[in-house]
Amino acid sequence: MVQFAANLSMMFNEVDFLDRFEAAAKAGFNGVEYLFPYDHEAGEIAQRLKANGLVQVLHNMPAGDWGAGERGIACLPDRVDEFREGVAKAIGYAKTLELGQLHAMAGIAPEGAAPRELRETYVSNLRFAAGETEKAGIRLLIEMINTRDIPGFYLNRSAQAEEILAEAASDNLYIQYDIYHMQIMEGDLAPTMERLLPRIAHIQLADTPGRHEPGTGEINYPFLFGHLDRIGYKGWIGCEYMPATTTLEGLGWFEAAR
Repeated sequence: MVQFAANLSMMFNEVDFLDRFEAAAKAGFNGVEYLFPYDHEAGEIAQRLKANGLVQVLHNMPAGDWGAGERGIACLPDRVDEFREGVAKAIGYAKTLELGQLHAMAGIAPEGAAPRELRETYVSNLRFAAGETEKAGIRLLIEMINTRDIPGFYLNRSAQAEEILAEAASDNLYIQYDIYHMQIMEGDLAPTMERLLPRIAHIQLADTPGRHEPGTGEINYPFLFGHLDRIGYKGWIGCEYMPATTTLEGLGWFEAAR
């Protein structure tokens, strides 16, 4: 059976961030993920995880100025030093949180930027980060994100991700496959996940349209959950959706899937 992790950046928003760990555990989740931990001390978060019997599944490396609209810096030629500093910071948090994987967001391609320079910067940064995370026993993930929600996002299709993996040539670089984003960009979800399975280390979900919980849109999640079991997916599925009403009211899908 697949394992589900609550995404605390989107779920249980009616309580303060540090209180969401307890809320997730009470709702039946065994794992959690979220965008960033850096506004809090790593030890403080580790205490919340331990107190509630939770596994920290995923968080992102520093991704630039989030409040100003930045969505990662890995492809930006003028931010290489900042990216490398962020790798070290993320690894430090990951060690304290006993986290096995980190996501490096590609970023939004600057208007008029040279495609070759963006590609070379991105691949070089990923090689560096994959090497540093491997030393720490942590997997490095990249994620394709749809260009409707984030116009101009550099990494946006599965074929592009396969090319990046091949060019980076690292055994410690994997795909974070978000069902919601890929339904918008290309569909063909089940066969694509089966084909990419050896390189998929993490999956995320939301339904579309709306980015709400499974069962509110067009994606056949009961079929996909069974498909993932059949093809032998062993990782976590992060519930990165915005509840249509409240988190607890929308957990009928979760009860049915467990």
